[in-house]
Amino acid sequence: MTEFFGACPLDCPDGCSWVVTVEDGKATRLRGNREHPYTAGALCAKVNGYLDHVAAPDRLLYPMRRVGGKGEGRFERISWDEATAEIAQRLHAVRDTYGGEAIWPFQGTGSLGWVQGLEGRAGQPLWNVLGASRHDMTACSVAGRIGATYTAGTSAGMDPETFVDSKLIILWGTNPLTSGHHVFKFIREAQKRGAHVVAIDPIRTRTAERADEWLAPLPGSDAALALGLLQIVLDMGAEDREYIAANTVGFEAFERRIREFPPARVAELTGLPEERIVALGTRLATTRPTGIRCTQGLQRHAGGGAALRMMYAIPGVTGDWQYPGGGASYSTSGRFTPNLAGVYRDDLLEKPVRTLNMLHLADELLNQDAPPIKALVVYQANPMGSNPDQRRVREGLQREDLFTVVMDHFQTDTADYADILLPATMQVEHLDVNDGYGHSYIHLNRPAVAPRGEAVSTLEAFRRIARAMELDEPALYASDEDVARTLLGDELFEELWEKGWKRYLPDRYVPFTDGFPTPSGKLEFYSETAERDGLDPLPGYTPSQVTSPDEEHPLALIAPASHWFLNTIFANKPDLMAKAGGPRITLHPDDARERGLESGDRARVFNARGAFEAEVLVADSVRPGVIASTKGHWLKHVRGGANVNATVEERDSDMGGGAVYHDNRVQVERLGSVQGNDQPRDQARFAPRGRAGAVQLRAR
Repeated sequence: MTEFFGACPLDCPDGCSWVVTVEDGKATRLRGNREHPYTAGALCAKVNGYLDHVAAPDRLLYPMRRVGGKGEGRFERISWDEATAEIAQRLHAVRDTYGGEAIWPFQGTGSLGWVQGLEGRAGQPLWNVLGASRHDMTACSVAGRIGATYTAGTSAGMDPETFVDSKLIILWGTNPLTSGHHVFKFIREAQKRGAHVVAIDPIRTRTAERADEWLAPLPGSDAALALGLLQIVLDMGAEDREYIAANTVGFEAFERRIREFPPARVAELTGLPEERIVALGTRLATTRPTGIRCTQGLQRHAGGGAALRMMYAIPGVTGDWQYPGGGASYSTSGRFTPNLAGVYRDDLLEKPVRTLNMLHLADELLNQDAPPIKALVVYQANPMGSNPDQRRVREGLQREDLFTVVMDHFQTDTADYADILLPATMQVEHLDVNDGYGHSYIHLNRPAVAPRGEAVSTLEAFRRIARAMELDEPALYASDEDVARTLLGDELFEELWEKGWKRYLPDRYVPFTDGFPTPSGKLEFYSETAERDGLDPLPGYTPSQVTSPDEEHPLALIAPASHWFLNTIFANKPDLMAKAGGPRITLHPDDARERGLESGDRARVFNARGAFEAEVLVADSVRPGVIASTKGHWLKHVRGGANVNATVEERDSDMGGGAVYHDNRVQVERLGSVQGNDQPRDQARFAPRGRAGAVQLRAR
């Protein structure tokens, strides 16, 4: 029996350190690393059964070639030599005819590894040699990252472990008990010591149930609420004038902006009672240190970047950035700085190439601007299930003139449209370097078992493609270990090989004690960089689309993470599918009554872009005017062949071309009961109360 140190590669802030037990060449146990201060021996409900997922009977184990129509999902087994020969021939033909930019390497967050995954832009040297279009990862966090950076120079905020020192904790648009639960032990310990925990979320989530207070603003109104809270701080004279004078620029102009948002106006914008806004503002004014946890869900709307500018500005007014347990925590990314230039090898590009926003997949595939996309290589991504504007994404993937390669662990909805499928190794089968964007540790993931079938690592697949294309650049053939050592250096690589992990920041780390990484060296309430970029130089409120009346589609749909799936990963795992159930929407009783809906009904959720079907749950865990669902269901597994993204618009947020998954208006109609009883009810009981009544309902 042997134990191997490793790390979870998935799109979660926790990036857990784990230990794999191997007996007779077979992985028999996976557990969280008890010695790791952040993981502390615990994995999540999704990953606990990861070894079963590795051994799943439906795993993709061999290269495959399409034999049916695109989308039918019919393939035949071929050899690796046959697969790479066909890929090489088709990529050469595309490049020779249309230029390298007609190739789009489409990478997702299926792995956040620095060697095999997104953090290291796995495969980038090959794409640089071919002159392929640059892939812009915009679906997750870009708007918030840019917004926070305008204020603080980085989105890497407070050390989440210092929440244990906080006296007021605001969990703003985040649900860590479902998406990154390890931070909650620090929050819970602070709560035991007397800290007041506030959850701000349109949904009463698992996390909100554990908070001392829950506020449910209208989706996308968070920046307005933040300005209203700061108005109370100013009214009480509780701003930290000494900290502001020494560590910030532009406060006088920002103070004028804050004064534009008195509590009465903020109550109208957020749908919250004015007295609740005043009470929380008073608490913020009088409680040091205050720590704000704000993650990706907060910024997936038209004003997402502006919202994160505000989150990072609040501690600048109160002075909380100077304390352990004070500040704002969006991410820790950017503090660990490996040798990325040596891995990306952007020096191999012969000339600049265009950048394609991953969220614009439908537009790019259908509009065919020169150069048109003629080859799509999808890896660690499932855009058919995860991208917005699902109907048009399907239309683009169905193009017969589009050569599509998909590398994955399973035959996903996207894989059904591939010309060639390639089997990829899973985390216990390959070498990688991993961290987490919610902590301050770096990990080495050692391969514990041999790959199943003919699966190979991501980098090995690209080495084989480069060899088949007869490319002679030596960087294309660097081994997985070579890449890891380039990233880390030999000394750190050897240290991690033995121990598995290392903390790269001091304990109880407080950021920005030596200044902010902004042009001025200070927190910038007034950002000349934002002004040069054509944006408001001051933090403010950018309304989302869901705050605008829409008589045809009056409900705001938000669809955060499922407790059982991670994006679309695990949505084909039988035990987790059973726990998650099918697609479900939660409506407030008032909204359900207007539409004749009851718990257990089957409903159609729709707008002009598309529709999906879901079971109805009527509950007061959502505010009036909002319906809640979850993302991640595979289309081939659900009734109607669509998930929530069928209704989401392919539209940019305010900064960085980010996603607007939570900026979506829909209508709901009853289809029948989940049990199959489709008899209509007496709809007279459920007659709408008229337009004025509906407006009044949404404003409550």
